[in-house]
Amino acid sequence: MLAKRIIPCLDVKDGRTVKGVNFIDLIDAGDASELAKLYSDLGADELVFLDITATVEKRATLAKLVKKVASSINIPFTVGGGINTIEDVEVLLSSGADKISINSSAFKDPNLISNLANNFGTQCVVCALDVKKDSRFKSGYQCYIHGGRIETNRDALEIAKEFTDKGAGEILLTSMDKDGTKDGFALDLNAMISQSVTIPVIASGGAGKCEHFYDVFTQGKADAALAASIFHFGEISIPDLKTYLVNKGISIREI
Repeated sequence: MLAKRIIPCLDVKDGRTVKGVNFIDLIDAGDASELAKLYSDLGADELVFLDITATVEKRATLAKLVKKVASSINIPFTVGGGINTIEDVEVLLSSGADKISINSSAFKDPNLISNLANNFGTQCVVCALDVKKDSRFKSGYQCYIHGGRIETNRDALEIAKEFTDKGAGEILLTSMDKDGTKDGFALDLNAMISQSVTIPVIASGGAGKCEHFYDVFTQGKADAALAASIFHFGEISIPDLKTYLVNKGISIREI
């Protein structure tokens, strides 16, 4: 079994880490670079940094902050928010990012995925899908863009397959219904997507206790699990989580 990954997520607004529930009611969670260093030191496998208002405010991701975060950690680092061009990616990679995450821009131009994969390698391209339950769609889920503000009228499973075919290296799958609720990941959603694509799926939305990670790795078939507030506010420590998962028979990278 490939080792499962534990990934803290820094949702950043105006240079500060924030966290909300169902993508709204954001509260401050601390300094982004300080949290990044803490998670790296504690044994996180990777780090995701999302400038959550970059697309909405039509500005570039904060390259200066990306450089500051990258200089303080020694684990793979994915950056998303406001990425629309090859040039945007070049700036982020030169600032220290290892991967980039795209969402709204991929829906507007799916060929951007192919262009980025051809230029930087598929391993560099993460496609983020923000989805919400919607019975009008075959999979039961619709995709949203612009930080969960705008409906795409596209089916989540259909999009996951399309983006995989276009050259995405990973899918960051966020259940908007579960976001910030701490009542567990969307297991059926993650299992459906994970079993339908050939690339790794990162589960996001709903982590509240150690058992939830075990469930999403086993029942949800996810390759990695991402969380924010439970780490930011010290509700679960990464070493304790990894110890729990190892004791439950999950293959985890060493702390």
